[in-house]
Amino acid sequence: MNPELLGPDGVFRCAWGNTAPDYVAYHDEEWGVPLRGEAALFERLSLEVFQSGLSWLTILRKRDDFRRAFAGFDPERVAAFDTNDVALLLADASIVRNRAKILATITNARAVAELDVPLDDLLWSFAPEPGVRRRPRTMADVPATTPESKALATALKKRGFVFVGPTTCYAMMQATGMVDDHVQGCFRAGDRVG
Repeated sequence: MNPELLGPDGVFRCAWGNTAPDYVAYHDEEWGVPLRGEAALFERLSLEVFQSGLSWLTILRKRDDFRRAFAGFDPERVAAFDTNDVALLLADASIVRNRAKILATITNARAVAELDVPLDDLLWSFAPEPGVRRRPRTMADVPATTPESKALATALKKRGFVFVGPTTCYAMMQATGMVDDHVQGCFRAGDRVG
């Protein structure tokens, strides 16, 4: 086993999962677990938008505040946000107060409302077939983008989504289990590779 994967609790996991207690729980219980549901997927996509340029740990630690501020990431409710709601969000120190990302989240909620297919079906249609990719040996082997994430970003942009480039889309695909990038030697690395 790769010693850099060994956590202080004696568990072998992706090295990033050992860098903070919040990461241990996120890595072990959520990251790479297949996720369904409109609000759940909208939340993950929105949080990845907010993460752009920041540490994921910052976003993870503010997740409950984001959920409160964005109505549980119910796309219908977020789509109805107006300028007063934007002002309240910009004044809310418990979340990331970035106007462009706040407006992007509202825009993306409105795009969800306009979809001709369920958000689940749209997003998951870009997941690669399980077993097509090899499991990464190290985190250095994990790509930042893939042909699938590029195609997903293009499809979302055509449907009115914003702040959804290929890197953001790939991070969301990893987080929601559309791909499984747990490295070789990680206890979460199962047979499924996507």
